[in-house]
This record gives sequence, C-alpha cells and structure tokens, in this order.
Amino acid sequence: MTADIQHYMRPGGLQLASLPPLSLYVHLPWCIRKCPYCDFNSHEMKPGGLPEQRYLDALIVDLEAALPLVWGRTIHSVFIGGGTPSLFSPEAIDRLLGDIRARLPLEPDCEVTLEANPGTFEKDRFRAFRAAGVTRLSVGVQSFNDAHLKALGRVHDRAQALAAVQEAAAAFDTFNLDIMYALPNQTLQDVEQDIQTALGLNPPHISIYHLTIEPNTYFAKFPPVVPEDDTAYAMLDRITELTGAAGLERYEVSAYARPGHRCAHNLNYWQFGDYLGIGAGAHSKLSFAHRIVRQVRFREPRLYMDNALAGQAVAQDEEVSRADLPFEFMLNALRLKDGFELPRFFERTGLTLNAIRPGLDEAEQKGLIARDHLSAKPTARGFDFLSDLQAIFLPPSK
Repeated sequence: MTADIQHYMRPGGLQLASLPPLSLYVHLPWCIRKCPYCDFNSHEMKPGGLPEQRYLDALIVDLEAALPLVWGRTIHSVFIGGGTPSLFSPEAIDRLLGDIRARLPLEPDCEVTLEANPGTFEKDRFRAFRAAGVTRLSVGVQSFNDAHLKALGRVHDRAQALAAVQEAAAAFDTFNLDIMYALPNQTLQDVEQDIQTALGLNPPHISIYHLTIEPNTYFAKFPPVVPEDDTAYAMLDRITELTGAAGLERYEVSAYARPGHRCAHNLNYWQFGDYLGIGAGAHSKLSFAHRIVRQVRFREPRLYMDNALAGQAVAQDEEVSRADLPFEFMLNALRLKDGFELPRFFERTGLTLNAIRPGLDEAEQKGLIARDHLSAKPTARGFDFLSDLQAIFLPPSK
C-alpha cells in the first residue's frame, strides 16, 4: 500500500490552521523471551540472533517512502521502542540514528529515548548507546523483588536490575524506570519496598503501570491471582504519596517526574501531536491541512522486512472520521494532570469546542473535571476513574 501525497493534500472535511509537533517512533520487535503479560508486538529472538542489518535496511527504506508525507517538518523527539531495543548493538543504534539524521531535520535538543532491559547489557553498553546519540534511557525494571520478577517471566533478577539502573544513572542525565504493581501475590508492603528501592536510585522519571491481563497473552489463558481492586487502589495511592515526598510529580496518569524531566515524546502523544511510526507493527498519526490519517505497518517482522524493502511497509491506511476525533483527542488529553488548554482542541482537530461541550458539561456535573474559560483538567476523582471520564466522549454508536 503506497502513500500518495496528492491523496492526502486534496480538499477534505477538516480545516487545520497549523500542523502539530511531529515525533518519530521506531519499533525494534525482538525480545530474549516473551513475557506472559505482554500484548505488544514483540517476538522471541531466534537462536541465530538478530537480522540487524536487514532490519535496519528495511527501516530506512520505510522512512524514505514516508518522507513526502512529512516533508519540511522538524522532528521534536525520537523513541526507539520494542521489544527490547537494547538487544541491538550500539553500532546498529549508531547507524540507525545517523541514517535518520541524514533524512530528517531533528530539533537541536531533540530527545532520543531507547528502551532497555536489565539482563540485556554488559558494562559500558549504556555509555555506548549514549555515544551513538541516545539522550534518554527507559529501563524496564518492573520490580526489584526476585519472586515477582519470576512471576512476571522477566529474564533479569533484582541484582541485575540494580546494576542496570546504576549504569543508566552514570551514563545519562535523564532516564526512566518502568515499575509495575498489583502483581501476583504482591502486598502493599512489597509495593512500598519496590518504590523505596527505586527512589533510592534517584531516578528523574518513573512510569508506573497496573498489571492488566490482556487478551491473547499467556496470562489471559492462565490467569494469575492478583490483588483485589481496593488493594490495587491503595497501592497506587501509596506510590503517589512516596514519589511525591521524593520530589517526583505525577504529571500523567502513569508518569512521575522531577522538574525538567518529563518525557517529551509521550507528552506529544498525550497532547494529540503527530508521530511517524516505522518498523514492524508501528502506528502513525499524521495531520494534513484537511484530514488526519492513521497508518499501521506490517506486524510480523519477516513480513515487514520483505514489504518494507519492496517499498510497501504500510498495511493499513485510513482517515480519522470527524465523529471519532473528539474521543481520540480526549482519550489522550485527559491522561494529563493539567488537562489541556481549550484552544488546543481546535488547533489539533480542526473542530469547534461544540464537539466536546456536552461531554465537558456532563463530566463537570459528575465531578470528574474542573474547567474555566481557558482550560479543562481531570479532578482527583476524574484521575481515579479515568476510563469512566474518557468514555463520556465516545462517539454515539451507529
């Protein structure tokens, strides 16, 4: 499926006054082992290792085919996700970022994040990623408790997690820790220990995720016993209390950061910015003067490489309907503690506030948002019941 720029530039149902910031997402889909809770597009590495060079070739052909859709636009952030991108050699990441910079203008202070897992690095590997142009590392710790790591199917243990975070702190000015809670047989005291261990390592940013049982995962077939909802709420309250006392502000429903260390890439998602996604299964959201388009790349790595190298990386390509835009915007914007400035809704969707006014009225009446004539943001109750708040803005069923 080839992208024809003329198709996107023709007159349409929207009128965007300007285009939002643009980010680049690169998907590297391989892991050492698939975790039982994971529903991401990740694939276990074959015994022969990674097809690094062929995959990089495919990524760059994919990027070149997409360039006409983002011509003249600057990249504000790059996120290399997976899978476990740190399985790729620093030389491969260096080549990837060099090839990207040769084809796209990056902001001078462009944030470049790489996801890394403990157990996939040796000493100085993180420094080599920094030398290759990565500016921010996101370390998938999940827990510092060996029993919980084993229950989650992680390939690392507590000692490796501690070593990886210390290495990240030595190599990077800013980095993130991923931590999960509501794990099988986890107690409130266990959560406190995990968070206090994490905070003892002085991370500038922590992402906190409730373990959810996703369809088509091993845990969906063989569900573990996880804490009751009330216990999980108490865990999250305690996490927010401990991180706040340590100087990390909860600025998004799952994200806590010290001043100056918020994730620019994720903020762009939540503010309904644009992103070009390359790599197996990657998603894109791209704005044009008269429409907003979503694309998905081929999901299976071999199929992706074959198609991308033939100039046909895109498997799905569709315009976002006017009816879906209000929900899509609000689904993201309401994840932010500070919500959004009302004019941004028009800037990012081309729609007037009338499209969300009934939903805002209902949410305010239910105590889920607070608003004035400039902005709207979730209340503490709205944050606690975010999915209920977001559902208010669902389009009417057809």
